Order: sequence, then structure tokens, then C-alpha cells
Amino acid sequence: MPVLSILLLPVALCGQSSSSDSTASSTGGAMLQTSGIQTSGVPTSAQNPVFGSVPEAKPTPGVLQLTFSDAIERALRQNLAGLLSEYNTIEARGEKWQRLSDLLPNVNADVQEAAQKESLAALGFEKFGHSGAFANVPQVIGPFSYFDVRASATQRVFDWKSIQKYRSSVVGESVARFNLKDARDLVVLATGSAYLQAIAGAARVETAQAQVETAKALYDKAVAQQQAGVAPAIDTLRAQVEYQTRQQQLIAATNDFAKQKISLARVIGLATGQEFVLADKAPYEAFPIPDLETSLQRAYSLRSDYKAAHDRLVAAQLERNAATAGYFPTLDLAANFGEIGLAPGDVLPTYAVFGTLNIPIFQGGKVHGDVLKAEASLRQAQAQMADVRALIDQDIRNALLDLKSSADQVEVAQSSVNLAEQALTQSQDRFSAGVTDNLEVVQAQEALATAHESLISSLYLHNLAKVSFARALGRAEEGVREYLKGK
Repeated sequence: MPVLSILLLPVALCGQSSSSDSTASSTGGAMLQTSGIQTSGVPTSAQNPVFGSVPEAKPTPGVLQLTFSDAIERALRQNLAGLLSEYNTIEARGEKWQRLSDLLPNVNADVQEAAQKESLAALGFEKFGHSGAFANVPQVIGPFSYFDVRASATQRVFDWKSIQKYRSSVVGESVARFNLKDARDLVVLATGSAYLQAIAGAARVETAQAQVETAKALYDKAVAQQQAGVAPAIDTLRAQVEYQTRQQQLIAATNDFAKQKISLARVIGLATGQEFVLADKAPYEAFPIPDLETSLQRAYSLRSDYKAAHDRLVAAQLERNAATAGYFPTLDLAANFGEIGLAPGDVLPTYAVFGTLNIPIFQGGKVHGDVLKAEASLRQAQAQMADVRALIDQDIRNALLDLKSSADQVEVAQSSVNLAEQALTQSQDRFSAGVTDNLEVVQAQEALATAHESLISSLYLHNLAKVSFARALGRAEEGVREYLKGK
């Protein structure tokens, strides 16, 4: 399975420095690494084609309302990984036809008009030219001409090596089709991750904007109280620092969100400069945790990479048989039928039929080398299939753990937001009543910001866990829409 670099998490989920954000980054990265996806570094199409695309020629007029389903459909049409895999399928089909041509008759037709002059001296008649039986033979004959129209055919009657190679190419085409399905699943996973991350980025911008407004209100109240002589200057300075800090976070969140939209557009192949907004949100919806054994059996029956690994093993076995067949004889048949004469109106029918049995005796170790290479490829295919089976087990187990963990995180984060909002309201009331200074309010604002960040990260991870579980089952295209309820 190709190695992808998904999640676009090098910006640490919009550049936030809170502990919950770093947890989201590491958890999301690990979640996708089990599906062959890396998260280190800045992902580009140079690293993996799943992050590239063939952009649409012209942008859609106006602002595009991009839903989650629209993003997936565009990615399946335009993403570079899907397109390359589709072209590989066509190439495998061409390979099959090439192998089949070795077993089918080759028929040709020729029309020939010849005019020639021959030197008998060049053929060895010169030394007999002065005496003996060839005394009267001329040194040169011709010119003469003839007309020949003829059909010829050749047929490989028996060639076990070519038969096995053709069978292998048939299985190879099946491998290419499974690889295409697997590539489409990975494209869905990449698109889902990019879209969900952009949704999280938009939520961070909204939260940061609300925090700026709250900090601004606190600052204005501190200034008013200082001017009235009921609050010290330190309260005003503290409120101003908090206000400017929230402004900086809003600037960073806005910039990160803009870059996330660019990454999403790149993955799904939007036209350069296309303006769009995210039409869907990612609300929390409980997801029942499936049974482990049932999920594993479904994955083994559905995963395209597992089916491709199985067919690669079958193809490798056929290639080994084909290599061994290099020791076997082959039988060919050739025939031609046509008419030949001095001119097109003066021709006579002629034909020839040839049967050839080719028995290999010594080929300089070529067949032995072919067998060794084929045996090594077979063992590689066996090892790869065992690895894919273990990978599926790992993917399913990780996905189920992430589903449970992220759901628990969402519940805790929602409770934390509610508590932090109550704490902020109470601290604001205490500050307005002059019971305390605004240090308590600033601390409550910080706690609320952290709680909101944890909620955004946990919602993102929970929805991403659903996408990853659909991919782990091998039904990303259908499962993503089902698990996210059309979002």
C-alpha cells in the first residue's frame, strides 16, 4: 500500500500551542500512519501523489459552496493518485493483450512486384564458366520480373511458458483494479482529513474572534473603572495584554485556516484561484463501537490492498511456473498460400506449410536465472501478503481504540467548556462588583480558550476516527458518507 502523508498536521492543528492541540496532532498522525500515511514534514505531491491533483481548467464563477460529498467526488475525479492508478490499470490491460498475442495466430498479407538481375559469378559459377557442364552458363542473368500475392500465418501451437505468462497478466490486471480501488479509498481518506481539518480551522477562527470580543469588553471595562478611580492601572495593563494576545491568536488562526483551504483545494483539484467556503460542519454524533472480530472479518473480505496482495501472490506463482516452462519444448506452425507469376494476369497458386518442434538443450543458464528471479519474487509476494494481513489487524485495532478515545474526549471537552463558561461569568460578575481584580477574569478567559481548543480538537479527532475506520474496513467511499451522515 502506498505511503501517504495525510493529515496536513505539520502546522500542529492551526498553530495552537495548547497541550490538547499537540495531543490532537500526535493522535491524528498515528491514526493515519497505520493506513500508510505519514504526517511528518510538509506533505506535497512530490512525496506522494495523493496530495497532488490535476486542477480543473477554469474556476467556477462566484464563491463555490463546497460540501463534504462534493469534495470527495471532485477528489475522485481530479486527484493525482487516483488518476495515476487508473492509468496503471490501463497499462496492465495492455500487458495482458501483449501476452495474449503470443498465443493467437499472426496473419499477414503481402503483395510483391519484383524486378531483378542476378550475378551467377557471385554465386560461385565463375570458375566453371570456360569449360565443363557450365561452359555456356552466362555470368549474369536477367533482368526478369515476377508478381506475388500471398497470405501467411503463424501459430504457436504449444508454449507452456507463454500460457503461464498470459495467465499471470490476467491476474496482474486484477491486481491493478484492486490497486485502483485502494487508491480511491486513500484519496477519500486524504480528502476527509483535509476537509475536517479545514472545518476545525474555521471553528478556531470563530472561537478566536469571540475571545477577542470578550477580551475587548474586559479591557474597556478596566479602562472605565480606572478612569472612575475604582480600579488600579495594573488591571488595565493586564486586560490590554490579554486583549492583544487574543488578537495575535486570531491572526494566526485566520492564516492557518487560509492555508488549510489551499491544501484542501490542492487535494481535490479545484481550479487555481477558485474561491470557496465550507458548506458543512462537523457536529458530534455518537458512534457505536463495532465488535473487533466482526470488523476484522469484514476488513479481510473488503480491503482492496489485501485482495491485491493475494492476486500478486497468484501472479508470482504463475510467473515461477512460466520460468520453469523455459525447459519445455515448443511447437510452432507456419503456412502461406498465394499466387505467383510473371504478371498479375498470369499467376499460379502455391502454398507451403511448416511445423517446427523446438527442443531447448542448452541456453547458457538463462532459464535457471529466470527461475531464481521468479522464486525470489514469489517469496516477496508471500511476505507482503502476510504483512498486509497484519497491517489490517493493526488498522482495525487502532481505529477502534481511536473511536473510543475520541468519543470520551468529546464528552469531557464539552463538560469542560460548560464549566469554563460558568467560571468566566462568575469571575466577570465578581470583578464588576469590585470583589476581586481582573486577574481572576483573565485566568478564566485562558481556561475557557483552552477548553474550546480541546473541544475543537476532540471533535476533529472523533470525525477523523470515523473516516479512518471506514478506510480500515476497506469501504471508505461508502463508509465516510454513512458514518458522517452525509457530511
